Amino acid sequence: MAGTPTMYPTVLYGDAPAAIKQLTEAFGFTVGAKYETDDGTVLHAELSYGNGTVMLGSKGRGGLFDEAMGEAGPAGVYVVVEDADAHFRRAEQAGVEILMPPTDQDYGSRDYMARDLEGNIWSFGTYTPGGSGD
Repeated sequence: MAGTPTMYPTVLYGDAPAAIKQLTEAFGFTVGAKYETDDGTVLHAELSYGNGTVMLGSKGRGGLFDEAMGEAGPAGVYVVVEDADAHFRRAEQAGVEILMPPTDQDYGSRDYMARDLEGNIWSFGTYTPGGSGD
C-alpha cells in the first residue's frame, strides 16, 4: 500500500466528534489533522488508514461545500485492510452495526460491511482496485 492517493472521500456528520471517535476506536483510523471552532464544530479533519485518508467535517458549519452537500448521504467508502477478520472483530467488539460479516467474494476478496453512527456504509476488505485481491 505505497504511494499517494489521488482521491479522498469527504463526509459531513451531524456529530463529527462522535464520528471521529468511532472511526478511530472501532475502525483503527488515526487523526492526521483536526480543525475545530471553540464550540467543538469540526471545520475539517483528516483521518487515515494505511495510505488512504478520509476528510470529514460537521454538517451545518456553513460554506459552499456544506451548502452543496445539504442533506446528502449516506456515503459508502471502501478501505483496504490486510486482515478483514481481525478488523471485523475490532469493529464488532466496539459495538458497530455490522451489515455483513467477513465473506469471501467471487473476485478473490474477503470483505465485511458496517454502518457508522450516521448511516454511512464502510466496507473493509482485501480487494485493491486496479490490483488483485489477497
